[in-house]
Amino acid sequence: MKCPQCYSSQTTKNGHRRGRQCYKCKQCGRQFLETGRRWRYANDVKQLCIKMYLNGMGLRGIERVTEIHHTTVMHWIREAGVQLPDAPEAEEIPEVADLDELQTFIGNKRNKFWIWSAVNHQQAGILA
Repeated sequence: MKCPQCYSSQTTKNGHRRGRQCYKCKQCGRQFLETGRRWRYANDVKQLCIKMYLNGMGLRGIERVTEIHHTTVMHWIREAGVQLPDAPEAEEIPEVADLDELQTFIGNKRNKFWIWSAVNHQQAGILA
């Protein structure tokens, strides 16, 4: 068994994780599984979770329905927000819009994180 980080063959067994053998590298100390699998969700699932959030569903509610962890959904929302344009054109700004806020923390309660969404219900899409 070779370490995926330093490619050393000096590894030891290090217990089991979900029924699969774990190993630890003696050189760099990295812990790894024998067959590393990357977990990826389909783009349809990501889009569905983002639509659920935009329709007012909370992150924990989305987690209960889709069985996808709420921090993963929050990461997808953050990625989608980065791809949005900075500001809408002046003629596209409606007179009435809904503003939604979400406050959570990452790691510990000192690291507060705010997510704000401005939604136009007259046309499809997020304003900001």
